[in-house]
Amino acid sequence: MGPTSGRAQHGRIGADPPLMRDIRDALADPLAMLALVSTLLAVVDPRSADPFARVPERGRDQMTRAKLIESFVAVERPETSALLAAIAAMSADDAERRRLQQVVAGRGHHLPEWLTGIATAVADRAVEMTHVLGDGDNVMVGVNLPTGHALSVVLYIDHNLGTVAKDGFVVAGPLAELIAFMRSKNDDPDMRWTDVDRADARARIDEAIAHGGITYPRFETDTWPAARVLVEWAARLLPEGGAGYVRPQWPDEARQELADRFLASRHAAALDRRDAPGLLESLLWFGCDYGPGDPLRWSPTAVEILLGDWIPRKIVADVAYLRKAPAVLRAFIRFCHDERGIRPTLTAATLAAVDLWEPEYQATIRSARLQGAEAILAAVGALDPDTPWPPFERAALDALIVERLERAVGGPQTLATLGDDPLPDEPFDWNDVAEDIRDRVTEVVVLCDEYCETVLDIEYRTAARRLLAAVASGDPAVFRRKARADTAAAAICWIIGKANELFEPSAGGMLAKDLTAHFGSNGGSPSQRAATLLRAAGLRDATYGTIALDSPRYLVSAQRRRIIERRDRYRD
Repeated sequence: MGPTSGRAQHGRIGADPPLMRDIRDALADPLAMLALVSTLLAVVDPRSADPFARVPERGRDQMTRAKLIESFVAVERPETSALLAAIAAMSADDAERRRLQQVVAGRGHHLPEWLTGIATAVADRAVEMTHVLGDGDNVMVGVNLPTGHALSVVLYIDHNLGTVAKDGFVVAGPLAELIAFMRSKNDDPDMRWTDVDRADARARIDEAIAHGGITYPRFETDTWPAARVLVEWAARLLPEGGAGYVRPQWPDEARQELADRFLASRHAAALDRRDAPGLLESLLWFGCDYGPGDPLRWSPTAVEILLGDWIPRKIVADVAYLRKAPAVLRAFIRFCHDERGIRPTLTAATLAAVDLWEPEYQATIRSARLQGAEAILAAVGALDPDTPWPPFERAALDALIVERLERAVGGPQTLATLGDDPLPDEPFDWNDVAEDIRDRVTEVVVLCDEYCETVLDIEYRTAARRLLAAVASGDPAVFRRKARADTAAAAICWIIGKANELFEPSAGGMLAKDLTAHFGSNGGSPSQRAATLLRAAGLRDATYGTIALDSPRYLVSAQRRRIIERRDRYRD
């Protein structure tokens, strides 16, 4: 079918597809249009796919970037010309860009001036927002279009996980205005905004996005990876040849000098002199060779990674030895923060993280567990059951996966008898909800109900109602504090979605950003609010990017069927 037939067909139907209407609405706003195109390209970007998803091959029906572009080339109308022009502008492939520019030029459609002149856009400033504890940086880039429009690009780079792009977004307006706004909302004395060489900013952005593309589980927020193509385009406007992040070098001599200095300090005076040096060596191994590579940098997040995963997985030793690690860690944190001049408030917060994670750490080191790469693969469900593992090792891995399924439903007996009947349509349970928070809770109930009824189904509505009731009865103070109802509703629905694999390509396939867009983004990402609500309900926070709610009460029938299938596969 040629372009003329395509137009005639649309005429017979009598209504444009929603995408065409979205394009027309976005054309007057450069950010809206570029963000729309970036989101479309993110959907077909191989970097967004789950490398371990067990789904049937879709063959010719699988949508790719090339097929998406060809679908726009095949329909000749102003909206598709605008799409192709924007794709060409943001393309890193010279051949693809030239071809699309030729297609658009041959059509002769009138396009907005900002779009026809976008090739002369300039990125004139780069700023880095850092914190003294060094968990991550925001790299920000200001972009100016020839029509006077300005865009501000922000990429959050997480150093604890290997200097990876974890979140990113773009807003309209000059970078100076965005920085002024951020400063007005953030009075943290340990935060710094510093202009950086533009070429260095490009190198850091490129490096972080490349690392994020090979990291699993994938990082997803309401704006990422939807904004990835747009952020990459802005980075290409910066000069090449810059320096990325330079990892500190800690040769053996420097590590030993640091260890000797600590062990001779007042902070180490009360430590066990037999085991402290060996445990300290492990802390230095973690500090020098993982995260940002700075053994003097300790934050609550670094503590969580160390006690919650790294030591139990990496260090092979008996319980009598490993149980002393938190004491050595506390002393070393005090020593490091003293050397760095870290404010006492931050030191107290970091030490509090040791207190928070020690009970789980002590339980973990006393349990049977896999170690090394197999433990990570099993934790994310990434092991292929058809892989020819040696009999003993394979049995241990299967057992760990079954244990993970048990956590999802609340125990081995529940997993053994799990059914897949649909959740009932039931009202919200007000029995244990305090009177003084009922108005606040009602607002959240209404918003959750509306989202589930409009986007999902009755099962999800029931699951969301049950979780919200558990939060309200578990810690009423959550609803006594000043907080937005839409943020709480988004977090409740996000938690239920994560627990039911709603955002996984092999299951629900939805985008978390669409959920956030429904509730509005003014309250922030739902994942940020989720941790508070999970604790209020007495549930564990996310692990390896997954959420286990310890009960089938919150699982829809489709998710329970998936769990049953995995149970039978790995248990047998």
